[in-house]
Amino acid sequence: MQNKKIFSFDIDMTLLNHKDYKITPSALLAIESLREQGHIIVLATGRNPENSDSRQFVDIVKPDAVIGLNGTLVKVGEEKIFEHFFDKDVLRGLAKYVEGRECSIGLTLEDKDYFFNPHIIDAYDIKRWGQHFRKFYPAEELFDLPIRTLTYIGPVEGAKDIEKKFPTLKLPLFAGMFGADVVEKVASKAEGLKRLCNYFDIDLKDTVSFGDSMNDKEILEESGLGIAMGNSIEELKGYADYVTDNIADDGVFNALAKFGFINT
Repeated sequence: MQNKKIFSFDIDMTLLNHKDYKITPSALLAIESLREQGHIIVLATGRNPENSDSRQFVDIVKPDAVIGLNGTLVKVGEEKIFEHFFDKDVLRGLAKYVEGRECSIGLTLEDKDYFFNPHIIDAYDIKRWGQHFRKFYPAEELFDLPIRTLTYIGPVEGAKDIEKKFPTLKLPLFAGMFGADVVEKVASKAEGLKRLCNYFDIDLKDTVSFGDSMNDKEILEESGLGIAMGNSIEELKGYADYVTDNIADDGVFNALAKFGFINT
């Protein structure tokens, strides 16, 4: 067998196709082949893996470890090996920033939605999903809750402006360009991967990572092999070692087969 490796997969539009909201069957087949060979399977996502909407995909993939919330939460099984919480003074500054602007900042925590300017989220949900379905709680409650990352929904220029005004933050854009993760610069999926390398005693060069959005930039750069999906945001492709096919065209399976990690 080849050296034991860590294979890391983003969820949305890497494994999970938003057109049918299902994980690509060929990707699951490939992951099972990797698992049978003794490799470590990791989900690396901007999602909170402990929310029910995300937990269903964790349960389907059955990873050995999860890098959640862009590296601010790292779990091996149910053991938390790292977590980082958002600076509340910065959060208060962001709440002030969005006042009167056509953008929203907040998050879903334990299946409750806390967003400043919730009407922006409602409009987004109707445009994307054809309905609004959230039950909003007062966003000010976030000041007293343990949060790790936030979500920004709004124009790209707004995300760029926040990065200028809040130098401790980065806002990697979603592939759909409708918003971004809001992450403190001390955390990333790449740092989460390094922590897992230490935990499993695997060299960083023996890692393979897949992604499609700008929150995958660091992990694609730092992995032994970084693979961007064909449907990735265009900027991300420049940081990858290889660009595979679109999610709808079995991009994960095809890349793993190309590099000889699975048999076809």
